[in-house]
Amino acid sequence: MKKLLIIEDDISFAATLARRMSKHGFSCEQVHQADQALHTCLQQKPDCVLLDMKLAADNGLTLIKPIRATLPNVRIVLLTGFASVATAVQAMRLGADDYLAKPVSTQMLLTALDNSPENAQASDKIIDLDVDTMSAERVEWEHINQVLNSNEGNVSATARQLGMHRRTLQRKLQKKPVSK
Repeated sequence: MKKLLIIEDDISFAATLARRMSKHGFSCEQVHQADQALHTCLQQKPDCVLLDMKLAADNGLTLIKPIRATLPNVRIVLLTGFASVATAVQAMRLGADDYLAKPVSTQMLLTALDNSPENAQASDKIIDLDVDTMSAERVEWEHINQVLNSNEGNVSATARQLGMHRRTLQRKLQKKPVSK
């Protein structure tokens, strides 16, 4: 059983990732703060790390080199809701093995976490059930919350950034989708 360390400040998203990956044979640990990540890496010695790029006020990119120095053979996959070519290049230069944009399917995670030849053939046979696929409403809600977090909870600034009226944004925030 492979050990997976999930470094993600969104506690509910981290729990969802852990459940999804546990179903595929990973033993999952979660860390929600950047300052605990290296200590947990030293303690747990994971085989793989899922690292969020935006960790509250911290940047997950700054953890790649120390994690790689601590555990040279660990597989590091950077997850982000704010994907760009520039950050992808930077992540790879710092030592990340893969870079994935949220939302991400279980299939993509499995492929990114283990791209050995045996797993590449086996992963083609894994069926990514609709249970793991987020609805359009859920994707929109998650994106709105990420932008809201980046604006430190300022609804007016978030509405301007998203190009919508503040009241519309408030209504969307109140209608949290039930499923993933």
